[in-house]
Amino acid sequence: MTSPIRSLALASALLAVLAACSKPEQPQMPPPEVVVMTATPKDVPLQRDLVGRLSPYRSSDVRARVAGVVQKRVYQEGSDVKEGQVLFLIDPAPLQASLSAAQANLASAQATYANAKVAADRARQLAPQKFVSRSDLDNAEAAERSAAAAVQQARANVETARINLGYASVTAPIAGRAGKQQVTEGALVGQGDATLLTTIDQIDPLYANFSMSSSELQAIQEAQGEGKVELASAGQRTVQIVLPNGRALDRTGTLDFSDTVVDPATGSVSLRATVPNADRTLLPGTFVTLRATLGEQKGAFLIPQGAIQRDTVSAYAMVVGKDGNVVRKNVVTQQAVGADWLVTEGLAAGDQVIVEGLQKVKEGAPAKGVTAEQAAAAKAAQAKPAPTQGKAE
Repeated sequence: MTSPIRSLALASALLAVLAACSKPEQPQMPPPEVVVMTATPKDVPLQRDLVGRLSPYRSSDVRARVAGVVQKRVYQEGSDVKEGQVLFLIDPAPLQASLSAAQANLASAQATYANAKVAADRARQLAPQKFVSRSDLDNAEAAERSAAAAVQQARANVETARINLGYASVTAPIAGRAGKQQVTEGALVGQGDATLLTTIDQIDPLYANFSMSSSELQAIQEAQGEGKVELASAGQRTVQIVLPNGRALDRTGTLDFSDTVVDPATGSVSLRATVPNADRTLLPGTFVTLRATLGEQKGAFLIPQGAIQRDTVSAYAMVVGKDGNVVRKNVVTQQAVGADWLVTEGLAAGDQVIVEGLQKVKEGAPAKGVTAEQAAAAKAAQAKPAPTQGKAE
């Protein structure tokens, strides 16, 4: 016969089992909702941001080519001058005297030649009748030739003196912007050397000199060989100037020179571009960033920068797989293009890359991907106020 205490214990255990069986199951949390974008390969301009320095397209030192005293500076310092424009005046009096002396020597040489020619003509007329000896004829003709050579020498001296007199007016050898004067009025110049008077720089267009590491250039060439990169022809490789304040100018230069050797000191290759500067806002010597477009990157992906994360292993993106679970994909980012990263490796066409809600997901866990448009529509629907009920009369 069962004791009352034992019966009570069995009843309590039975009630506990029944209560456990009747307890409802906890509802399972739905997968987090994240915003995704479909990775679509496209041809993206192959660009590199490189630091360069501007230099004049042409630069010319204006020097005194004759000795003399500077009388006047004709141009305004820092102004634009034309080719052939007079910049300085050197005292022409000594040069004019040298020209007059050369002209006198020429007149004397011409007179000597005229006398020698008359004597030679007379000897040539009398020689057939044997009135003069063969030796006298040879001497007369030799004197004629010497006098003719002296005339040519004197004429050259006159031309030289005339050229030197012309150098008294120092003109601009090229068109451009003239710098400050290096000498003042009253200075003796050209005495023993060609004294520097000023410098003229042509600043429209300008040269932009920069360099690219040989390893990066080799990587581009290897990518070209694999069909990942298509380089532009020489005349289509462009550069854009980005000023130190970050502002990009709305003008395009052209890459016109690429060195054929690597600088052993820096391990880089020198490049040069020609940049228009019609408004003269760019000045030689300025350090600028050059955004060089060298061709096209084939089959690359533009992914928002917020979707790319980095750790000690590599850069990576989180992708919602076809099974609805989150997958990590290690990627190779080439450069920033606006607000995006240019991804060249690691993604495949059609990948659902998570661009918003990364903090909600874990690798291997499920997630629900929606487009940015769907997320915006859902947010707008939640923000829309509920219709108010009319009051009963």
